[in-house]
Amino acid sequence: MPSVASLHIHPIKSCRGHDVSEAALDRFGLAGDRRFLVVDERGQFLTQRTLPRLALVEPTCAAGTITLAAPGMPVIEVNATPSPDTPRLDVVIWRDTVVAADLGSAVAAWLGAWLGRPARLVAMPPEFSRPIRKATGRPGDESAFSDAYPLLVLSEASLAELNGRLEEPLPMDRFRPNLVVRDCAAFAEDTWRRIRIGDVVLRAAGACARCIVTTTDQHTLERGKEPLRTLAQYRRSKDGDVNFGQNYIHEIKGGVLRVGLPVEVLE
Repeated sequence: MPSVASLHIHPIKSCRGHDVSEAALDRFGLAGDRRFLVVDERGQFLTQRTLPRLALVEPTCAAGTITLAAPGMPVIEVNATPSPDTPRLDVVIWRDTVVAADLGSAVAAWLGAWLGRPARLVAMPPEFSRPIRKATGRPGDESAFSDAYPLLVLSEASLAELNGRLEEPLPMDRFRPNLVVRDCAAFAEDTWRRIRIGDVVLRAAGACARCIVTTTDQHTLERGKEPLRTLAQYRRSKDGDVNFGQNYIHEIKGGVLRVGLPVEVLE
């Protein structure tokens, strides 16, 4: 029977993530996942697509603060709990414009020095709302600063199948999933319409179209043609997207996921 192999949280979109043994779910997905975002001076979201150095920014969240570290940079700690007095600004992530809380000039200067361009760090304030507008979304479905959906699921078998086609195997962190499943067939996650994990029910929301971030070594920042070149040979959709992994939406906005829990296929 399939089960949860690992869980991954990325506090700042496009920055380094970390593994957890369990994770609570709230209305936006895994608590703490993609709750912060790097934006430019106009409020446009920034990612590894254009700034691969974000991959080396390592955030740590604890007791209402977020700490950022990067090679050769001083560690900086920032108050990560927006108050009513924290300045708000409109930020744009894909086609959505949402209200975010600006975490200040000190961390903006830190990010600017690391990235070599103006940048600011924003957080989700209490009034944050980002409804899922895709066809697979339903009333009450929301996401944080993720690309489009609360959860990305990928199986170990799918990665093993891909690595069998590559000259050099790639690690799971190239694909930045939230939930990795073991003991299933390759691409089984594409066929599951609804699954239950403990007290959590997830609904499939559509395949994940992959981008240049998957070609970026998350530790050296070196970029190549893989895995997109190989994936395009057998994972290209009718729309031209190169898909790998499945997006999911949690039907009840709560519950806890744990490594080792069985994955029950409901549909």
